[in-house]
Amino acid sequence: MNIPSRQWRLAVATTAAGLSIAAHAADPIKIGISIAQSPPGSVVQGVQVKDGLEIIKDQVNKAGGALGRSIELVYEDNQGVPEKGRAATEKLITRDKVVAVTGGHQSSVCLAEIEVAKRYNVPYVNTNCWSDDVRKKEYPQVFNPGNYNSRVGQAMAETIAAMRVKRVIALVENTDYGIGQAKAVAEALKQKAPSVEYKYETLDRAGKDFTPAVLPLRANPPEMILTMLLPPAAYIVMNQRYEQGVAPSAKTWLYDGAGIADYPDFWQNVKEAGKYMLEFGLYHPAMKTPKLGLEVAKTYQQRTKNEPNRLIFQAADSLLLIVDAIKQAKGTDPNAMIKALETMKFEGVRGEFRFSKESGYKFHQWVEIPYVNYQLTEVNQPVSESLLVQGPGIPLSVDKLKKPAK
Repeated sequence: MNIPSRQWRLAVATTAAGLSIAAHAADPIKIGISIAQSPPGSVVQGVQVKDGLEIIKDQVNKAGGALGRSIELVYEDNQGVPEKGRAATEKLITRDKVVAVTGGHQSSVCLAEIEVAKRYNVPYVNTNCWSDDVRKKEYPQVFNPGNYNSRVGQAMAETIAAMRVKRVIALVENTDYGIGQAKAVAEALKQKAPSVEYKYETLDRAGKDFTPAVLPLRANPPEMILTMLLPPAAYIVMNQRYEQGVAPSAKTWLYDGAGIADYPDFWQNVKEAGKYMLEFGLYHPAMKTPKLGLEVAKTYQQRTKNEPNRLIFQAADSLLLIVDAIKQAKGTDPNAMIKALETMKFEGVRGEFRFSKESGYKFHQWVEIPYVNYQLTEVNQPVSESLLVQGPGIPLSVDKLKKPAK
């Protein structure tokens, strides 16, 4: 018996729609990644973030993806420039149709990118932008599993107070991150060590010659110099300060607040200038690490032959958060993903946490993010062999610190 034309067309249309839905379900889920892959941005950070993201992407896809769909990472190079970050995020959302954006690792860029994420109501997971201002905007789309300036300020102020130094000068990059961290330290010192004489000087992050800032320190050395700069400026300042005999020295401690000592290119750029540096850090092998974190660390070492570092883990958690949100939301609807991120109890590569709902710099933040203080006591010393003076469950022990003979 012949099927009437109308019924036949309906059957064909239904079949075609079913095939379209099935094909869509098999399409990869696109997640946007905006990082610095070329100067003037921190390329070394961008590389590490990408390494961490790729490890987790491969693990997730090997395990079947999210809701039966593979994860595809779509990269854009923001060059560490806010305007390029804004354009990159716009492209990822409107042209590439990503369901979320992550990877941000420079605060000025993140501050530009979150405006775009808010406008399009797309989840944005901040990997490594420390500026408190990223949180203070209280955008519902923005989540912060990484470190924040107020956390560093409190930690450094406690260390300064314990070391009983009286005069401290900070050299900071002229960015939202650098100036923000310098101010956070100032506020924390008012509570922890109000008698400390503290000031900071801003330096051009694109500069090459910082001797005008270094020479006055040689003439009138402080008891401690803090640094809040990213490479390459951070490395240049360290070398010029060491060449002038300023720090580290018998008179002046060097305390870095940017966490640069675990960068793969640290020692090849600073040599002797890094010896005796005290470091605020977010990872040390002595820290308790979950099984998943150990797996990520092992994979990273196999792929790069380098020791794992905090950016690897932060990037890994950033992507895992998005994948978990997709699974809990049972899809990629942005509102459902945002709700999932707000309410989930997340178990990642660095531990277990929930995002805070407090206002201000704690908004959508992992508030009690673990940190350490350690000292580099030899040239080319890996972090695993450094002197741990404070960590989760390990009280601050400044009596362990070592100083150069001259």
